[in-house]
Amino acid sequence: MMMWGIGGFSLLVMVFCGFWAFISNHKHLLNVLLSLEFIMLNVFGVMSVYMVSVGLEGVFVMFFLVMVACEGALGLSLLVSIVRSHGNDYFSSFGILVC
Repeated sequence: MMMWGIGGFSLLVMVFCGFWAFISNHKHLLNVLLSLEFIMLNVFGVMSVYMVSVGLEGVFVMFFLVMVACEGALGLSLLVSIVRSHGNDYFSSFGILVC
């Protein structure tokens, strides 16, 4: 196993900070979406560092980046539609019976 150094370790710490932000900030939908994007960006960094250190091709990393971009566009469209229908992005304003 190769040592990644301080860069790889800091990326892993940032992934766990993103998980903490995802779990603790559940008042606004925008905060949840931003923490998910932060997690995905750091996972992309970890995968890039790993692929470079092992010497593999970056095709899977580019596929992952495309999926992250699609996830971000889907989250933004959901946010816009929820803000237009409910007027805000508070989770407390969403009712179970209201679609």
